[in-house]
Amino acid sequence: MASLLDKVGTLIQANLHALVDNALKSNSMAVIDQYIRDVDNNLDALEDAAATVGGQVKTLERKRDEYKKQQDELDRNIDLFLTQGKDDLARAAQTKLNSVKGLFDTYNSQLDRQNKEYKSLLDARLKLQAKLTTIRQQREEMVALLDLAKAKEITNKAIKSLDDLAGVGDADVARLAEGIRTRLDQASARAEMAATNLDSQMDDTLGRGELDAQLEERKRRLGINQ
Repeated sequence: MASLLDKVGTLIQANLHALVDNALKSNSMAVIDQYIRDVDNNLDALEDAAATVGGQVKTLERKRDEYKKQQDELDRNIDLFLTQGKDDLARAAQTKLNSVKGLFDTYNSQLDRQNKEYKSLLDARLKLQAKLTTIRQQREEMVALLDLAKAKEITNKAIKSLDDLAGVGDADVARLAEGIRTRLDQASARAEMAATNLDSQMDDTLGRGELDAQLEERKRRLGINQ
């Protein structure tokens, strides 16, 4: 899983401006098309990984809840046995409670780790999708820009970077080049905002779950019917 996230991280951190510059410098879309293929392949891998880890999270939640239920039931039984003077039964129940509590803590710890990994996968998927959307939107305009450059007989030596294109004095080329740069910057900003929203949503969901669990426990202690 770590290697997948490393690969995805490299794609997310890719400098789209540099990809554009390389494509323009070489008069070829090969580097852009390869990036798109790499992103597509890793998105598929992310989907599979997120589904697997998400399933593990649900399994761990179910097992944890089962042990929590056993723990609560044993805790009540121990009090009942003690009030009835059945110390031997209370002792046996306490032994089982200790074992169940250890299992509950183990599953709860595993659940915390898996939740963090699941969140990382979802966050990476969101950011990578944003990158893919951005580069695909700009690809056609880049093709048009290359065609225009060729039509204007701009040589490879002159096309060293997108900044070179924006400054050669040709109004049409400069306008298209600057338009690409602007949209790349805007797309990056939107991706960052989307990732922040995902983090907030995940934190809110996890927070609500913890509060609900605390309130349910309090209702049980107060004898409030569910």
